[in-house]
Amino acid sequence: IKNMITGTSQADVAILVVASGTGEFEAGIAKDGQTREHALLAFTLGVKQIIVAVNKMDDKSVMYSESRFNEIVSEVSGFLAKVGYKPKKIKFVPISGWTGDNMLEKSPNTPWYKGPCLLEALDEVKPPKRPSDKPLRLPLQDVYKIG
Repeated sequence: IKNMITGTSQADVAILVVASGTGEFEAGIAKDGQTREHALLAFTLGVKQIIVAVNKMDDKSVMYSESRFNEIVSEVSGFLAKVGYKPKKIKFVPISGWTGDNMLEKSPNTPWYKGPCLLEALDEVKPPKRPSDKPLRLPLQDVYKIG
């Protein structure tokens, strides 16, 4: 969690990687699941743009299923809306990190998916406005006492 917080405190966008495998997704999105925890921390730390990468679409329990993808989109959208994200601005991308599907270019394994690949979704992110007329803020990781 410490490394996640350190990295997120400087990020403009978050990529929430969600496993689509049967049982894996359910464990991550459960009340104490890591998926929920990471999304909540990202929003709390000021990351207002998020891309959800629905990973392991090549899993034997999923096999690039459009219905499984839509089920995950529905469940995660509802949770992210409760956290504070705007559902219409969230991009969901079905991917397989193992085979590279929809990572750098669109995959023939997901002909039903009409959105961007993960790289295109990242390219479409708008940089947040940086208030240069406001006081400087720096994230602190540790404080040391000398002497």
